[in-house]
Amino acid sequence: MPPTFSDPSQVLTQLEAARNSFGGTYAAPINKLLNQLSKLQLDNPRHLIRFHESLLFLRAFPHSPSLVPRVENLLNRFHQRVEKLRVAVADMSPFDDFDASGIAGTTMQDTLSFDVAQWLARRIPRNVEIAWDEYWDDPQAERARASAWPRFIPLLEEDADVEANIPWQRWLDSARGRQAPLPWLLSCFHRIQLPARQQADLYDSLHLPIRWRLENLKLSRTRNWTRPRRFYFHTAPLIQRSEVSLSQELAKPAPKLEKLSTAAGESVLESIREVMVVRYRELYGTTLGDPRTVVRANLGRGVVMHFWGLPPARRLPLRAYLAGFTLKNGVPINYVEAIGLCEWIEVGFNTFYTFRQGETAWIYAQALRCLRALTAAKCFSIYPYQIGQNNDEAIDSGAFWFYRKLGFRPGRPDLQKLCEREEKKIAVNPKYRTPPRTLKRLAEAHMFYEMCGQADSAFASRMDQPRGGERMQPTACPERAEGAQAVGGASPQYQAPKGRKNNSGPWDTFSIRNLGLLINRHMSQQFDGDSPKIRHSSTNAVTRALKLNPAHWTPPQKQALENWSLVLALIPNLSSGTPAEKNQLIKIIRAKSAPNEMPYLRQTQRHPRLRAELLRLGSK
Repeated sequence: MPPTFSDPSQVLTQLEAARNSFGGTYAAPINKLLNQLSKLQLDNPRHLIRFHESLLFLRAFPHSPSLVPRVENLLNRFHQRVEKLRVAVADMSPFDDFDASGIAGTTMQDTLSFDVAQWLARRIPRNVEIAWDEYWDDPQAERARASAWPRFIPLLEEDADVEANIPWQRWLDSARGRQAPLPWLLSCFHRIQLPARQQADLYDSLHLPIRWRLENLKLSRTRNWTRPRRFYFHTAPLIQRSEVSLSQELAKPAPKLEKLSTAAGESVLESIREVMVVRYRELYGTTLGDPRTVVRANLGRGVVMHFWGLPPARRLPLRAYLAGFTLKNGVPINYVEAIGLCEWIEVGFNTFYTFRQGETAWIYAQALRCLRALTAAKCFSIYPYQIGQNNDEAIDSGAFWFYRKLGFRPGRPDLQKLCEREEKKIAVNPKYRTPPRTLKRLAEAHMFYEMCGQADSAFASRMDQPRGGERMQPTACPERAEGAQAVGGASPQYQAPKGRKNNSGPWDTFSIRNLGLLINRHMSQQFDGDSPKIRHSSTNAVTRALKLNPAHWTPPQKQALENWSLVLALIPNLSSGTPAEKNQLIKIIRAKSAPNEMPYLRQTQRHPRLRAELLRLGSK
């Protein structure tokens, strides 16, 4: 049946099919469908959301130059469609769904962290407010107010500590004067004489709901794109997962990483904060990234990736941290997080729902290429959450098989055997689908992908020297052959990845949590559970063993020494190490607070004894 103006659902279905079809003359039919939809009212919110997601996909993966201005025009005026629904008193709740949030013309509400609340209040001061109607009746929030507010509202204790039915808003209004409530509250927390982290913790204890109106703002998901220097137009079918060889991609020369100026880096971090806040997401590295460390990689096919680290005061005690995100023709399509020690990094990769049919496997491979260049890592691991642990979305999408087909293996022998049994079933019956219960079992542990070649720090394109340095081609494990299968499904061409005889690796059972719990048990048994006592004792012991004098070290360097001492104090005969080993340990500790954290990570790769002890202490 041909589409009709009275059947928007059918027109949308045809548009959704056409947007994913490449390699032919699809631009003209898409233009006709857009013309039809532009004339339809679309008074069903779910229809409007479907139209919105198709427009965003077409903006990121355009078929031809003629589509771009047409799509941009529809997106720039999209808020008018949303406003018509609101005026018509339509049910606006579908716009609050996790994967539909952030559309221009809608209103969002969330309990934001202190850092994000501050940023949002500065970014759109006229559009953000406290959602008092959602706050006053919360007993837990009332207890938090009684604890925090007397710090900046004089004599409030007279009421809050002993009375019932406290008129909180009257107290606040009497104190804030002409200032709006949210800016005044945020400024009060800044004036409290506490370290920044404790200020944030005190604010976060309030669980204060924030509401912000997107109207037609540029930070809305609808308009949060930029024009690239050069568009990439898709005139051939998109790269499928079955066409991606992770070993071949990682064997290519390291991508060129361009270090940005601090001002340009701040602009990138401003962009990713916009990207995250309209998707109800907060990530440690996107909120607190260091603009001085931002690098950019142009990877072809319209794909640009940015990566950055954390400022010294916000770094993790032991592991090094990177975050990043990807632009496709100027449209944000995913975010990345990588955390590691030595040659091992855990990688989190989240492609936004709208773009999951858009060359995800190839783009993921490019992200690993960049991370490999930045970190010189040889072992990539995937969080269990990424593949389905307490994550129904990952179970539904078959995320385990996405990574398995790229060559990752389960990190537990029992799960490896279960995986192999499932692969045999797929090989016998191409229509077989792994049931959700089995996928949940497979998601009980990390997955791993190892590089077989020796680590070589020359491969890393250093963030502090991104334009120079030797490049080499890493060697990926040749026996990790990739099969041909889409995410969660099977095909007659499916081949299971070939595993090693000893299908395990040194990092399989390591966890920073294991290491932390071991130190805390040691504190409990030897120091009566006294944290300052174990820190002081460990630091003194390590200072003596390494024969160092930290008197002139900076505060961040002293903090790094204290954190590392908790681990190093558990190493037998630490003082018996060679002078070279001791000096290298001192360099590692001092490098933790350097302007860039990546040299620190690479130095941990060059200390065999430290690596061995970390694995011993942190493995089950």
